[in-house]
Amino acid sequence: MSEVKLTAGQLAAENPQYRRARAALLEAEIALRDQREKVAAMRRALPLDTPFDDYVLRDTQGKDVPVSGLFDRPDKPLILYHYMYGKAPKAPCPMCGLIVDSLVGSGRHIGQVMNFAIFAAADSAQLSELSGERGWNGLRFLSCGESSIKRDLGFETASGGQLPGVTVVARTSKGELRHAYSACADLGKAGLRGMDLLMPIWHLLDLTPEGRGTWNPGLSYD
Repeated sequence: MSEVKLTAGQLAAENPQYRRARAALLEAEIALRDQREKVAAMRRALPLDTPFDDYVLRDTQGKDVPVSGLFDRPDKPLILYHYMYGKAPKAPCPMCGLIVDSLVGSGRHIGQVMNFAIFAAADSAQLSELSGERGWNGLRFLSCGESSIKRDLGFETASGGQLPGVTVVARTSKGELRHAYSACADLGKAGLRGMDLLMPIWHLLDLTPEGRGTWNPGLSYD
């Protein structure tokens, strides 16, 4: 290990045992960063040869909007977040709400580098009420309850159950839609850890001695 790594952030009162453990942890953190970069490169290398249907969704004003109409920036990808609300889930998902809360402050920045929308099986009026109550300004919400998009992508069960996740759609120079990537938050035995990178609070909790514990977000708190 280099001297820079060993001395960076060193406290006068720390003992050698702590310093050795911290140095080992730093090496693991660097390895994790490198692995994330490797995975991101693999994701970017996925072939863009799978056609994506131009599904018709509905905005919060009740107006039909095709997926192709969500490309305000034609040369940028479109990220769709699957919100769990509507059909089987009669109430908005608190975990999805945590993610959207985290994204609201980044809305104006998101619009500079990508096209982004949040869609749910709930109807337009329900989404308009939800986004208004929670102050979710600057993000686009769409109803997909009358579309098969969630079922086709594997985010809706036959009984109307909803799964959280993201789908990325690319647009070719000819205007053709391509499925670039989809990922579900449910990672099997690991639980709903597939969306961790979208939720800063988990990373903050991971910095603490107590860790995440059993805490889960709510729609409201006392």
